[in-house]
Amino acid sequence: MEPYNLTGALEFLLLGLSEDPELQPILFVLFLLIYLLTVLGNLLIILAISSDSHLHSPMYFFLYSLSLSDMGFSSTTVPKMLINMQTHSKTITYTACLSQVSFFFLFGCMDSLLLTVMAYDRWVAICHPLHYQVILNPDLCRRLVLVSFLISLMDSQIHCLMVSQLTFCTNKEIPHFFCDVPELLKLACSDTSINNIVIFLVGIVGGFLPVSGIFYSYYRIISSIFRVPSLHGKYKAFSTCGSHLSVVCLFYGTGLGVYLSSSVSNSSRESVVASIMYTTVVPMINPFIYSLRNRDIKKALQKIAKIT
Repeated sequence: MEPYNLTGALEFLLLGLSEDPELQPILFVLFLLIYLLTVLGNLLIILAISSDSHLHSPMYFFLYSLSLSDMGFSSTTVPKMLINMQTHSKTITYTACLSQVSFFFLFGCMDSLLLTVMAYDRWVAICHPLHYQVILNPDLCRRLVLVSFLISLMDSQIHCLMVSQLTFCTNKEIPHFFCDVPELLKLACSDTSINNIVIFLVGIVGGFLPVSGIFYSYYRIISSIFRVPSLHGKYKAFSTCGSHLSVVCLFYGTGLGVYLSSSVSNSSRESVVASIMYTTVVPMINPFIYSLRNRDIKKALQKIAKIT
């Protein structure tokens, strides 16, 4: 196949979730509801934290940032998928594809790093409760979020630059519902061995290192909890981590496996199913996990409901 010149006219075809026309209306309604719940749920979390002075603490500041990131993460892929379903068009321009790659890794890496920061927050809260406000002062909290954003921005630009250097052939069909980098590498005519190495190394930075930080934080938390004499005290200490652990398991259980195993797996369908989980389902579930298991968030939401 002959290489295709990279111009503004280049377009890819996103094959989506299914080519069955009878399934398209069902999928459209389903993912529209998921997206609306994602935006509404995360907006309510942001509004609750902003409006209640009792929630102006490090833990809720990080949750506020995670909600913003989750909305951005879901908005990177789902609206384009819904538009394609509604218009019966599968095309995405080269520029839009690059933008999607950039924002996908920006918000995806941001989620990963914020979950690590939140694990550190729980470690300090449980292991050093008397020094919690001193250690996690507002200045440090802002710096942690800023550093997370800058690392995520660098990660996204590396992936964007990497894709922009690829030469594509006449086959431009992507068996996915968004511009997934592993699928783009499969379409490339040029040598992608360096790109696969870059994906692996960046995956270590954006995935393995944050997971290691989370494991270390919980190792220290569990060690501290075991020293608590009463069973009630142990349960109360560990219950504050339940929401965070649930989100971590959902996010990394689906996302990390896809990108670290993409170089050895040839099954696009498995990648699509896992991608649906961490790009649409996880951002939707996060607000419910944190609100249902958190009394302070519940009270703040009840106050908002009374005002309205």
